[in-house]
Parts: sequence; C-alpha cells; structure tokens
Amino acid sequence: MRLTSARLHVGTMLLLAFVQTFQRADVYQDPSAVLDRASASFDTVKTLSADFIQVVENPMLGDPDTTRGRLYQRRPNYFAMRFSDPKNDRIVADGRRLWLYTPSTTPGQVIRTTIPGTGTTGPNLIGQFVEHPHERYSARYVRADSLPDGPVDVVALTPRVKDLPYEAATVWIAKQDGLVRRIEIAENTGQHRTITLQRLVVNGTIPAREFRFSPTSGVRVVDQ
Repeated sequence: MRLTSARLHVGTMLLLAFVQTFQRADVYQDPSAVLDRASASFDTVKTLSADFIQVVENPMLGDPDTTRGRLYQRRPNYFAMRFSDPKNDRIVADGRRLWLYTPSTTPGQVIRTTIPGTGTTGPNLIGQFVEHPHERYSARYVRADSLPDGPVDVVALTPRVKDLPYEAATVWIAKQDGLVRRIEIAENTGQHRTITLQRLVVNGTIPAREFRFSPTSGVRVVDQ
C-alpha cells in the first residue's frame, strides 16, 4: 500500500512539474520568433484565398454584426472580400482603387477611394501585421491556442506609430505553416473587429474577375 502511495505521489509530482514547465514555456515564449516565422511564411505568398467570418462589435449599436464570405488576395495591390452573408456585398481593391459596395446597408451606391495601405479593407489586411513586425509593433506572447484548422500561437501587437486606424491588434498564427488564421482589431472608433480565416489556399490561381468591379446601371459612384 505504501509502495503504491509512493508511486502515485511521484507520478503526481512529475505531472505537476510537466504542467508547470508547459505553463512557463507558454507564458514566457518569445513573440519575436513567432512573428519571424509568420513573416517568412507570408513572404512566400503570392496569392491567397480563404473563407472568412467577420464579427464587428460596436458598443453603440448593440448586438455584434456577423458577416461571412470568401476572401481573395494577389500581391501587391489586389484584394477582394465577396460576401455570401449579406449576399452581394463586396469590397474590391483592383490595383488602383478601392470599391466598397454594400447594398445590404446602402443600396444604389458604391464608395470609391484610393487603396489604403492599412486597415481592414486594403490589400495589406494580413501583411500589415507580419511584414516588418518588429519595426511596426511592440509584441507580447499571449498563449498557445487552437482553432478548427489546428494549433496556433496568439500574439498581441501594439503599434509603435500613432497614425494607424487601430490602437491594438491580436493575431492567431498557425504552428503548422506560420500563416495568420485570425485577426482581432481594436479600432480607433471604439469598434472591435475579428476576422477568422479557414480553408486557406496559398499560391493558387484566382480568376481576374474577382479583382474587378464595374458599377451596374443606376448605381451611384461616390468618390472619397
């Protein structure tokens, strides 16, 4: 009986030591290594497509707004979000201009602007967080986590400059391939936006039509 108790005691101590070691490794992991891997992975990406789920929380508007669809990117200046819910909404960066077409909320018009370098509607949606990350952000390792596509490292980013449209961001970076799977952004407006990517296809062929937008008859173009 004493032998069994001793064995259980030793086993328990080993288990606790393993858990504590794992926790310490999780808490004190260097975010720089995670970001360097993400940056190197993104350098290999020429095109990317993925299903997305976007959740926008605005404390002034009540319940979170959830949208979904398919995202497309072709570096350096082509980007599109084709929404399936709400159907027919589109965001398109055609290499020269950005088109914001949301008939679900503003029917009969499309907003046309220059392509932004940062934010949630430009071609640098992912790149702005993993290209030269050490120059752009102070980073903190948050935790190891898991998403439907597999295990991830979660890193919190605080911008080093003040002219960005957000005050903080958190990225979920896949351990398997170093690609970003989720982005959470605290915008300067007070909104919180979370974009989750699934079923990624890297360096596949994307039809050119995904990066074109031609206003239909009766749609008013508003330049901003």
